[in-house]
Amino acid sequence: MAESPETSHVVGGVDTHKDLHVAAVVDQYDRVLGTESFPTTRHGYRLMLIWMRSFGDLQRVGIECSGSYGAGLLRYLQAAGIEVLEVVTAPDKQERRRRGKNDDFDAESAAHAAFTERRTVTPRSRDGMVESLRVLRVCRKTAVQARRIALQMIQTTIVCAPDRLREPLRKMTRMQLIRTLAAWRPDLTAFRQVEEAYRISLKSLARRYLELHDEIADLDEMIEAIVKDLAPELLDRTAIGLNSAAQLLLTAGDNPERLKSEASFAALCGVSPVPASSGKTVRHRLNRGGDRAANSAIHIIAIGRLRLDPRTQAYIAKRTAAGNSKLEAIRSLKRYIAREVFGIIMRRYKEINQTQIAACLLEGRPRFAIHQQAPRTGRG
Repeated sequence: MAESPETSHVVGGVDTHKDLHVAAVVDQYDRVLGTESFPTTRHGYRLMLIWMRSFGDLQRVGIECSGSYGAGLLRYLQAAGIEVLEVVTAPDKQERRRRGKNDDFDAESAAHAAFTERRTVTPRSRDGMVESLRVLRVCRKTAVQARRIALQMIQTTIVCAPDRLREPLRKMTRMQLIRTLAAWRPDLTAFRQVEEAYRISLKSLARRYLELHDEIADLDEMIEAIVKDLAPELLDRTAIGLNSAAQLLLTAGDNPERLKSEASFAALCGVSPVPASSGKTVRHRLNRGGDRAANSAIHIIAIGRLRLDPRTQAYIAKRTAAGNSKLEAIRSLKRYIAREVFGIIMRRYKEINQTQIAACLLEGRPRFAIHQQAPRTGRG
């Protein structure tokens, strides 16, 4: 048990790893009170929380990698009512060169960051439908990659196959080819013969392709259902497809209220203007930071509207006539799209929140807004 500190308010920091988390605690004067390691299990999380609270009133905890190694700890602490901040950048390089690096130092650095509330952001909660959407999209992405590899292997194998096998396959469409190969019945006992080995290989690759094709179709149905539950209005807007809508929902997260404004969302998506002025020249350039997947989704929407939407075409023509380049005009367009998307997501989030609160009241359960952290009470 830790010794009783002089002060009652403490802040924690955690350096996360696969098997062990290293925790540190600082007091209200940002002095390190102790460091300790805990296993990455629910029992380990409970011991860590007890250990941190033994130093005093735990105000908040800073966690590194809350989206990967620290995801389980994040959910546990949030369920326990602890304010959690994500430490997003590495500590000062000069300080690291001076002190060196180990897990204790990293945990202490996370605690110092949580104490000063610098180099920190409110983490995305990972206990709602957006997290379900993320997991399904990751699964779909790997299935698409595997399907593409299977198709490439089929095409490569056919190129090298004996003429008697290759000739009948030349003029087939992709799916005709795949289904023909999958329907082959090679002699499995003759695998030592070259032609039969090619037949066995091509049939196996074709069956793999079809299985992955069906798996992707099933995942697409689930993803579409979640997107329609979360923000059906997104899919009704011009040039916003299923994949773009899903990515923008992932970027906003289950708790989009952590973003202070639509400008914060635009910066997160990498579409906020970056000043590039000099002298009498006043201009802005593209933002190369932010979530590049979200930036790509917004760019696809912008290009789609530029082709299909008369209002967008008129806007781009107006900006280019005013002296902007086409890229600068598209940058401005992407900023407006981010504003539109954020408004839709926030309106839908409030509707879902109010519906869940009403359901809690009808069932006689406590009235808690979903994914709402306790308000900050100041440092220390």
